[in-house]
Amino acid sequence: MSEKIILHVDMDAFFTSVEQVDNPLLRGKPVVVGADPKGGRGRGVVSAASYEARRFGIHSAMPISKAFRLCPTAYFLPPRFDRYVELSNMIMKILESFSPCIEQISIDEAFLDCTNTVNLFVSKENIAKKIKHEIVTSTGLTASIGIATNKLVAKIASDLHKPDGLTICASGEEKIFLAPLPISKLFGVGKKTQSLLQSLGFYTIADIQHSSENYLHGVLGKWGVMLYRFANGIDTRVVEPYSTVKSVSEETTFDEDSADEDVIIATLTELCDRVIRRVRAQHFAFKTITLKIRLEGFETYTRSKTIHDYVKDMITLQKEIMRLYISFGRGKRRVRLLGVRVANLICDADVQMSLFSCRDEQKIEKIETVIDSMHHRGLNLLRASVVKPPEKIAIIHNDGKKGKH
Repeated sequence: MSEKIILHVDMDAFFTSVEQVDNPLLRGKPVVVGADPKGGRGRGVVSAASYEARRFGIHSAMPISKAFRLCPTAYFLPPRFDRYVELSNMIMKILESFSPCIEQISIDEAFLDCTNTVNLFVSKENIAKKIKHEIVTSTGLTASIGIATNKLVAKIASDLHKPDGLTICASGEEKIFLAPLPISKLFGVGKKTQSLLQSLGFYTIADIQHSSENYLHGVLGKWGVMLYRFANGIDTRVVEPYSTVKSVSEETTFDEDSADEDVIIATLTELCDRVIRRVRAQHFAFKTITLKIRLEGFETYTRSKTIHDYVKDMITLQKEIMRLYISFGRGKRRVRLLGVRVANLICDADVQMSLFSCRDEQKIEKIETVIDSMHHRGLNLLRASVVKPPEKIAIIHNDGKKGKH
């Protein structure tokens, strides 16, 4: 049996890199995509930060007001998701030319199983170099690629030498490759989990490797078993092509646990928008909607609803997610993570449009546009869709005024 050759392709600072490619004046400048900072008084969160902005400590899911305080001279831009989806589709088409076995896991990253196609490109290193070349030639964007025998190690590898990196973990070297890395590199280990593990004496992945599966199961339950296996480079998950995709999801972990209702609502709205655009890009419709909430103290809850008809519109998704959130009743507990997932997918061409006529769909588009416009005039409304792509890039300067470039 030939060794598996799994690639994880991850675009570098995707949203902000798109803005810098589309507007060369932004290259080399700190760029933040997200909510309007309103001179440091804005609500909402950072969707993405360029590498230049990250040097100031800005990162995704950070409150936009904090990002403004860290770098008031940064260029704060509204998201242009239609443009991001357009380029994402181009990139996925490129990846499909290297392997039919591709699993897109977000708008800017995907796994490829190149086990059966690598010989067409001489070597696994060569196939990665060709992918990177095709992407930058076609879009002007750079990608970082990790190569390993499984998804876990490939994903960790892709993150080690960003931007524009290429990292290969040889077969049989997974445990050695992972050993010196901090525990935060493992799937599912965020800041709070990291603190918990450090309190148990685990600082590097090697520390977990030197423990035992029984011990970790005793202190962490089933998650401890998974953690031990991941630390030892064991991951049996396969790359699932489009045809076997069972759900589409997006989630965000806050930099600090939040009880700010405006930030929570804005984040849920953005997550809904990301999900919808991925659903439309892959020509899906869905019936099952799930809200995921992780509270302070690592308590994680999910709330789901299966609706009567297959849908693919933002208004329905957002309405149901807000209903699930309100019915959850978090009280005064702070929120650590939010996620939105849709499942029970079918190809949208197979949908019998019993819910909306063409006229109804046109009404929905008009409603979304009106609500979007009202939101940008400063009214505290839930957006039905995130900003429509402007003809010119709107840049919010540190005086709170907008200019076009």
